[in-house]
Amino acid sequence: MTPATHFRGPWIIAACFFTFGISTGLPYYNVAFFFDYLRDHHHWTAQVVTLGAPLGVLLTIWAGPLIVPRVSPRYLIMAGTGLTCIAFQWFARLGDSPYEYYAAWAVYMLGYFLAGPIPHQILISNWYRARRGQAMGIAYIGPALAGALGNKLAPWLVSFMPYTQVLQFLGLLMLVTWPVAFFVMKDRPSDVGQVPDGDPLAETPALDTAEPWTMKQLTGNMPFWLLLVGSAASIGSIASVNFLMKFVFEEQGFTDQAARDQIWSTASFVSLLAAIAGRIVVGLLADRVSRKRVMVVIYTQVAIAIPMLFLVTPETPHYVYLFGIVFGFAMGADYMLIPLMAANLFGLRSLGRAMSAILPSDTITQFWAPNFIARLQASWGSYGSALWVAAGIAAIGAVAVLLLPASHRTVQRPPAEP
Repeated sequence: MTPATHFRGPWIIAACFFTFGISTGLPYYNVAFFFDYLRDHHHWTAQVVTLGAPLGVLLTIWAGPLIVPRVSPRYLIMAGTGLTCIAFQWFARLGDSPYEYYAAWAVYMLGYFLAGPIPHQILISNWYRARRGQAMGIAYIGPALAGALGNKLAPWLVSFMPYTQVLQFLGLLMLVTWPVAFFVMKDRPSDVGQVPDGDPLAETPALDTAEPWTMKQLTGNMPFWLLLVGSAASIGSIASVNFLMKFVFEEQGFTDQAARDQIWSTASFVSLLAAIAGRIVVGLLADRVSRKRVMVVIYTQVAIAIPMLFLVTPETPHYVYLFGIVFGFAMGADYMLIPLMAANLFGLRSLGRAMSAILPSDTITQFWAPNFIARLQASWGSYGSALWVAAGIAAIGAVAVLLLPASHRTVQRPPAEP
């Protein structure tokens, strides 16, 4: 194959920026906008509304380890976005049975596993080594930007059309990723006769050429479990805020639907803009300083940010900006650091296998934690008490990361079976 004249890596980053944003950021950061609409329309409780996602995870968790390591990342993106489109059309046409709602969430979660973070992380890691953190940081801006645009688009659309039609429209937007994934993306540099970073003379890090870890070796290693627990705890606490924010605002006095839509839009929009800054800053830092130290700081910031949500009331709406900046910066950096740390600990060739186990675990906590906090609220009568539990979960994540080894050199690979 004749090599291309110019290094194709920047095009891969741009393609990941776009497809990652549409496939993951747009639906994930906006589906919770419809939770109170679904609750009121179908006469469900917040516990029913937040139970769909975690049940969907349990039904589709097999997709990560079974399918992802065996299929081209760009084909995964196309299949996953198609499933997300179907799920949003189904959300818009639901009857009043919660079981139908749960089934639609199973379709959404399968799409999330296939088209979400893992294929994009693998693509970037295949194309970049020396500047992997910076490349990953740019690609991870896509979900935040697409989510932020959706934060303004969905409330605007719902002001003059039924929320069900807005769901249908957002679902159809998933399909714009197909031509980019098919025509622009390439799974690895060798597919077009190139090499990572576009530098054939660059020395390949030993960690990137080492034999991949088996799943048994990974699960027999304490750093793997610390990373899994730490990331799951932090992501679960973040998701509790993202998914329950509208219900929290309602409890704090935003009882009018339009006012609640507006304060949610502002809070989520500011958070996602701050997340962009977090991803850029941390992406640069991850290539220059200890990734473990950066991760500990960010995970601690998540725990500190959650109680700031209580400051936002109809009398003090301006605190939404303080909350959004602190919470969003940590949220943006959090998601991006996990694959970087996994590659740092176990090597590039083990990244797909490690993340195919870590991401489902993270996703279980990501979607079960909001339901758990909603059930605490129903039992205790207040999100003001229940969200302190979410802050405590985030603190557990920071402690787990603190216990990680300082570098990959101190990670001992368990012996392979003879």
